[in-house]
Amino acid sequence: MKFGVFYEHQLPRPWTDSSEHQLMKQSLDQIALADQLGYDYAWEVEHHFLEEYSHSSAPEVFLAAASQRTKNIRLGHGIIQLTTNHPARVAEKVSTLDLVSDGRVELGLGEGSSVTELHPFNLRFRDKRDIWEDAVKCVLPMFYNHAWQYDGEYFKFPLRAVVPKPLQKPHPPLWVACSQLDTIKYAAHRGMGALSFKFVDLKAANAWVNAYYNTFTRNQEKLTDYQSNPNIAVVGGFMCCETDEEAWEKADGWTFFQFALQLYNKEGPFEPGTVNFWDKYQEWKQTPAGQKRSGSELIGSPETIREKLLELEAANVDQVILLNQAGKNTHKDICDSLDLFAREIMPEFHAREDEHQQWKSAVLAGELELEDIDTDPFNFRTRQTPSQKSGKAEIKADIIAGTVGRPGSLPTN
Repeated sequence: MKFGVFYEHQLPRPWTDSSEHQLMKQSLDQIALADQLGYDYAWEVEHHFLEEYSHSSAPEVFLAAASQRTKNIRLGHGIIQLTTNHPARVAEKVSTLDLVSDGRVELGLGEGSSVTELHPFNLRFRDKRDIWEDAVKCVLPMFYNHAWQYDGEYFKFPLRAVVPKPLQKPHPPLWVACSQLDTIKYAAHRGMGALSFKFVDLKAANAWVNAYYNTFTRNQEKLTDYQSNPNIAVVGGFMCCETDEEAWEKADGWTFFQFALQLYNKEGPFEPGTVNFWDKYQEWKQTPAGQKRSGSELIGSPETIREKLLELEAANVDQVILLNQAGKNTHKDICDSLDLFAREIMPEFHAREDEHQQWKSAVLAGELELEDIDTDPFNFRTRQTPSQKSGKAEIKADIIAGTVGRPGSLPTN
């Protein structure tokens, strides 16, 4: 099993003039430490206009800075938004990052998570899957064709040489953001890695991993010519301390992460500066919902976390991504947590990675058949859903999640 670290660049109020500067510098220090400790991946999101929840609007700049302070850790766009970025600019920025990082880029491709982000770019929420698919068809050939032109539904691009080209050929490994579990199957259908949130228990992990690899091997349909990336990774709230009690005392950021995300998706957009998310979070924590733990968190002592990871390993999850920089988790606590995990837990799972790769090779070669497990009992939605259904031809719900639509003017309300 491989391990990554995950960055939203959360910054709850109150702020000072130096808060964002300190956040960026400390995050870079944490990734440099993760590289020294032997972590495999560092993932950075792209979000826009989500104050307090995510101050990460230019991940390619942050990852480029991280590339100059690290040697081995893979640097992942988790994700880059194909809806709010022009395909040519995506190809240019990703290729440049791949060059300056000596070929360490992982390319996660996403749609954007909410109307708060999409509407300022004159995009409708229900159109985002269509735009994403059109962007994939447009951008990926730019990585390996010297000259490229495209005439699609949303993007028109005249014949041009898009330079530079990435160091990794034909392109960095491809991933899909799976904030809704259904999208795990869609990622497999498109031949890309799945970046998902952590499953509730072993049964759920088994169901979704099997669904991913069965779809990948039986029903893969690429949008254009690109290299497949069979991988499923899960993101989980994380804090590793000597005792469970200490870990939960220091892991307040994970529950803030969940609260702020739901608040933006259910009630946003908000007039800038009118909502103090941290204050609202403190009120919510006193409610029954705020006191509840899902049980899927990787928060606790090394022994507690190890037991949960053994379940994910048994389900053949490829990568676990640790979300530690969240809420007001302190720089010291984050670094101490990364260090303790790397010393007490990670070596054991790294040592069995060859066994996992043998299992995966057998599955992809058709030598090992996985059980078909119904995923419906283990499904839940973490994002808001579009208010209108697409007018497009119906697509199988068990393969493709989300709705699609046609471009048009934004609603006036």
